[in-house]
Amino acid sequence: QVQLVESGGGMVHAGGSLRLFCAASGRGSSGVDISWLRQAPGKNREFVAGISRTVDRTFYGESVEGRSTVSRDNGKNMVSLYMNNLNPEDTAIYYCAAKRSGNYYTVSNYEFWGQGTQVTVSS
Repeated sequence: QVQLVESGGGMVHAGGSLRLFCAASGRGSSGVDISWLRQAPGKNREFVAGISRTVDRTFYGESVEGRSTVSRDNGKNMVSLYMNNLNPEDTAIYYCAAKRSGNYYTVSNYEFWGQGTQVTVSS
């Protein structure tokens, strides 16, 4: 079982930056791939960024690629997501999620979820 707790959300002006944190715990936390997904009001949940359990591969969704960096510290059981050049379309609840198999882009592959943290970008 894996427990995930997000932090770092809040309100930011357009053009600004934000770093989100995901604290992982539980017996299986080192054996899962961890990603960030987000859900805006009225929209489906979408993949944002992910990092492998071995910390050697990263993946990004089209909407954030080039302005986001996902990192992981297995010693601290922490995954972070840095996003810059934020725009109002980035407003959403951001979830930390973990999977043991399957590709990063399919939401249904994720077995463990955090509660989410709200990010609001004002214009």
